[in-house]
Amino acid sequence: MADSEALITPKLLDALYTQAMVLADEARSYFESGRFNDECQDEAALSVAFSCESLKVTTRLMHCIAWLLNQRALHGEDLTEGEAWNHNRELGYAAASDGPVVELFPAEARQIIDDSEELFQRLQRLSARMEYEEMIEPPVHDMFRRLESSF
Repeated sequence: MADSEALITPKLLDALYTQAMVLADEARSYFESGRFNDECQDEAALSVAFSCESLKVTTRLMHCIAWLLNQRALHGEDLTEGEAWNHNRELGYAAASDGPVVELFPAEARQIIDDSEELFQRLQRLSARMEYEEMIEPPVHDMFRRLESSF
């Protein structure tokens, strides 16, 4: 876990978690407000597309928050490393937004969607890097493994 601790500190975890929670609150506020309908033409197709994109944003952010909570638990020693890297605790899949459709949305909606994608992609990169670091076997472990297999 030493390598993963070097990549993700408690301070970074807190900052990312705060960012995710603030963004989730902004998204909820915007989606519930009805401002989208006030700012857009009354087109059924655009309204359906917005509903789809709002679900994608919500899913994306919930995956981010769940992953960050798991990382906090791991760093707080509430979980073992084996529990933390269980496939059920990975950063889940979230569909990408439909760029050309999103361009038709008001600026505030586009910003929320873009911010959620940025955060999700950042966590994907961090998760992949942490997974890669965990996969690299320290030379001393390799030496012990080879010695054990020799006897």
